[in-house]
Amino acid sequence: MHADFFLRDAVAVAADLLGAHLLVDGVGGVIVETEAYRQDDEASHSYRGQTLANAPMFGEAARAYVYRSYGLHWCVNFVCERGSAVLVRALEPTHAVDAMMARRGTDNPYKLCAGPGNVCKALSVTGEMNGLPIHEPPFSLALPIVPTPVARGVRIGITKAVERPWRFAVQGSRYLSKPI
Repeated sequence: MHADFFLRDAVAVAADLLGAHLLVDGVGGVIVETEAYRQDDEASHSYRGQTLANAPMFGEAARAYVYRSYGLHWCVNFVCERGSAVLVRALEPTHAVDAMMARRGTDNPYKLCAGPGNVCKALSVTGEMNGLPIHEPPFSLALPIVPTPVARGVRIGITKAVERPWRFAVQGSRYLSKPI
């Protein structure tokens, strides 16, 4: 996977990431839900400019931007063009499913990686991975060979710019955080 894939508008990248295989230390699955965030977007962490916390969003493309949501859950994003990133919202678990179930304390495959906090807990993503290249260990990302049917809707879990249709999902997937 080449970093140039991410040197594009986050909205395009978010749709194109559907069907990609994401592994962290050999644990993971197929990306089935994403959300795009750009610097001109009031809901984006980069909207008010660069800070120490959001610095990876202003750095090199194809790096992880990992942050805590409400001080509780880690969330992983992939940095795109300057000030933009794609949030990984859900995976269809395919690799080391038993390890993910143990980490999450659930045996329901449909809820295992449904939601950005659940993705990170299942894959053991932490703030220590913030800024790491996503094309090098512990990450492994393989783009889909065949285009995936895409459903599009408004983002969820935010209070600003909620009308933007920048949430993408594999059409018909049962592994989403919420239906589109």
